[in-house]
Amino acid sequence: MSLDEFIADFQRDEAAEKRRLAEEKSYEITEYLDDVERQFEQAVQGDSLYGSTAPEVFVGRSGYPDVSTGVLSPMAGDADAADFATSGQWYDQGYGVDDVLQRRTGMLNSTRSAKVDVNDVWDGFVGTQREVAIADHPVDVEVGLSGKPDIDMTLDDISTPTGPRARAQSADLAENPHVPRAVEKTLEDDDWRAEGAMTYLYRRGFDVYDVNTILSAGALGQGHERRLVPTRWSITAVDDTVGQYLRGGLQHSDTVDKAEVWVNEYMGNRYWVLLGPGQWEFELVEMKAPESVWNPESSDYYMSSAAEGFEGRTSYVDETAGAYYAARLGVLEHLAERDRQAKALVLREVTDDYWAPVGVWQVREGVRHAFDGDPGIAQTFHGALGDLEAHLPVSLSRLRRKSTMVAGLQTSISDF
Repeated sequence: MSLDEFIADFQRDEAAEKRRLAEEKSYEITEYLDDVERQFEQAVQGDSLYGSTAPEVFVGRSGYPDVSTGVLSPMAGDADAADFATSGQWYDQGYGVDDVLQRRTGMLNSTRSAKVDVNDVWDGFVGTQREVAIADHPVDVEVGLSGKPDIDMTLDDISTPTGPRARAQSADLAENPHVPRAVEKTLEDDDWRAEGAMTYLYRRGFDVYDVNTILSAGALGQGHERRLVPTRWSITAVDDTVGQYLRGGLQHSDTVDKAEVWVNEYMGNRYWVLLGPGQWEFELVEMKAPESVWNPESSDYYMSSAAEGFEGRTSYVDETAGAYYAARLGVLEHLAERDRQAKALVLREVTDDYWAPVGVWQVREGVRHAFDGDPGIAQTFHGALGDLEAHLPVSLSRLRRKSTMVAGLQTSISDF
């Protein structure tokens, strides 16, 4: 399909319509927060919380290497715990910002202070937390609490929001968790570096959400180096490590033979993904609307970008942070499935409909699902950008000033 036809015919499929309708639901988050304390009082028996916990933990970064570490438990007694854990299934089920915040405010974060070094720690609160993290299904846990929860939510641009927090005095397993054999293998090998263990689990079918939880609980890496990893750091580490692994497998692959344009909309974010012939290079450009969550006071779009060439990056991304690695992973998974490499440009428009940050998982899923269906085809990469200009919130000249890849196209003879 030509790019002109692709743009003209761009319509939401049934699943996308379901997501749109979900986003339009009007939930009163403030009123819901008022109900959290009531849920807490109903869930707590004496000074204990007993119930099914999602296969997810949270590790803070403040005060590192002494950190706040927690077990996340849904407070509603009839809740499906698995539905509360961050997952790509949230995209499939059409969750909007409201839906995510409801689930996270319904999760109690029972926390303790702990040292990050946990090589042989499999007892006490930290041991229980690690058992929860490596289990392949939600585990029943009894948590001893001290005092009422702090209702304030923590919002983050990388990790999923966390709900109310309460200090935990103890945590005990109420059942024996089942640990997948592949995870047991990584735990048994004290000489296996964390990067190799991450890619091993990914190759064995574990999604990055699972690997991130296992890494955060200090269950990967050489024995003497195993430590709790703050959730924010572990998310980016897994996206980056798996991305490097996929990129390495494409270095000798043929390139795509046409300029392709893919598009997706999710949670007030629009993603345009452009692939063109050539060796691997990648760039993410973010365009954040005025009065949106990340650009609340400006009257114009705020732009940020980061890029890499064929050999990848040697330094951490500052401007686009974890969104860069999440978007790059989505592109690399698509190219790996096709056994093709390409130069790839992701344009992310953040509108004011994205009214609260819910984490980079939505970036990852937004880019992953941009490749559903068929792309628009353009004559050249440069021509594709020209055709898209009318649909972007900034001019091509402004995009050129911010984007290394777009600026470089001006000197590419093959595009003229």
